[in-house]
Amino acid sequence: MKKIAILGAMTVAGLSAGVASAATLDDVKARGKLNCGVTTGLVGFAAPNANGEWEGFDVGVCRAVAAAVLGDPTAVEFVPTTGKTRFTALASGEIDLLARNTTWTFSRDVDLGFEFVGINYYDGQGFMVPKELGVSSAKELDGATVCIQTGTTTELNLADFFRANNISYEPVPIETNAEAQPLYLEGACDVYTTDASGLAATRAAFENPGDHVVLPEIISKEPLGPLVRHGDNQWGDIARWTLNALIAAEELGVTSANVAELAAAPGSNPEINRLLGTEGTLGAMLGLEADWAVKAIMAGGNYGELFEKNIGENTPIGLARGLNAQWTEGGLLYSPPFR
Repeated sequence: MKKIAILGAMTVAGLSAGVASAATLDDVKARGKLNCGVTTGLVGFAAPNANGEWEGFDVGVCRAVAAAVLGDPTAVEFVPTTGKTRFTALASGEIDLLARNTTWTFSRDVDLGFEFVGINYYDGQGFMVPKELGVSSAKELDGATVCIQTGTTTELNLADFFRANNISYEPVPIETNAEAQPLYLEGACDVYTTDASGLAATRAAFENPGDHVVLPEIISKEPLGPLVRHGDNQWGDIARWTLNALIAAEELGVTSANVAELAAAPGSNPEINRLLGTEGTLGAMLGLEADWAVKAIMAGGNYGELFEKNIGENTPIGLARGLNAQWTEGGLLYSPPFR
């Protein structure tokens, strides 16, 4: 098994090194669309709506990048990926960007040859159980059957938690969130574990969400963010600074409603002017038009707008900002300066 794992990592790393020599920006422009890898379906983050159109928090990042590069937030081909297929899809060049609740780890960054361009959601692994079990803590799960997605960081986290607390469990391997839901609801597993945000999204999709409880323990750090291949620094910069533009826009009070006006009539705030391309040459440095960030913000709003629309407290997902609040509001969200 160890040899297989090593060979798999070498294959992904080798693919990544080969594909990254190409200029991704040129490829995307020539193709006329961004190929963006997303989850196979997680409501609030990335899922097709009733009309078959992809929407969600991670989808918003894809659309912002497409808008910044192509001037069109709809010029995106969404490629569903599982925990197992996502890295091969990125390394092989099938997708240009992966925006799929993926945890930034040392081995993924260094060994697999990927470049995480930032963190768009600070998360942690949790547990969901049926309320009727009467369980109030994950430490009471001795002997439980646990649905867990393969090819994810949650596998090792789960093993570490149960070992540290001297309790046992029986894993029920699944590949996608869609596969986990019926198994969990049918009682094939007592517990479902994944990122806490994913649990909230899964629970919100149930017919009777109140019949299920997300336990209080958060057993890991899961900094989730978009990633690209190593070796194409220009493309990495574009993805990174598009995400930063959404974060900075919220801090600076730039929204989808006022961005056009602010760009048309530059004000006295030089940071806003540089962000929106009315001052300086930041767009040219990226190889993009001066108003690239304007287009990115108009695509779906700033970071706060994307959060509140897709996963915020007034949505069925019901997530509070918490660690994902701006640094000025006690959270960890913080963009480097645009200068």
